[in-house]
Amino acid sequence: MLQAIAKMLLRLGGWTAVGGQPDSPKAVLIAAPHTSNWDGYWGIVYKVSVRLEVRWFAKQSLFWFPLGNLLRAFGGLPLDRKRAGSAVDQAIEIIKTHDSVYFALAPEGTRTRLKHWKTGFYRIAEGAGVPVILGFLDYGNKRIGLGPEISLSGDVQKDLDVMREFYSGVEGCCPEKAGPIEFPPTRQPRNKKGSEPFSGTDPNSGKGL
Repeated sequence: MLQAIAKMLLRLGGWTAVGGQPDSPKAVLIAAPHTSNWDGYWGIVYKVSVRLEVRWFAKQSLFWFPLGNLLRAFGGLPLDRKRAGSAVDQAIEIIKTHDSVYFALAPEGTRTRLKHWKTGFYRIAEGAGVPVILGFLDYGNKRIGLGPEISLSGDVQKDLDVMREFYSGVEGCCPEKAGPIEFPPTRQPRNKKGSEPFSGTDPNSGKGL
């Protein structure tokens, strides 16, 4: 019933759903560009319409009755910032302890235009050893869904080039709020030949994602 309602809502909204169940059983799913509160709404509607099992973090303070029950039903998980370890560590743990799970987040982390994407999604995928799926909300062409699946190469700029090419034709709800697909220079990870992956917290977020 919920799936039928979700498909109807997409049709009424003029959206064309793209993609469905990913090939990999576990992955980090990013959603971009994130420029409006409507992104979360349509993202959940799409998730329900294709029966995609997605997990995502929300502030623990939002999980009050009955809102908390609704958030959990749609895959929301309370983020406990007092718990030892970062949000990235918690996400990696979730992925590693499930046989099949898709962890979703917006790499911009906010609807406000930023100079850089936050690095959390890359660190999660790298730490959990899973690919990144490029989810998108293209308001210009009214298309929503899942794009290609990327296995991280260890060469950050090469991986970002692939993402830039894919998102180059995708228009957010408020295009002026979409920032460049770059990482902060101070947080560029070394490639696999150089030894160290990402660690620590993105200086633009203060939240670890």
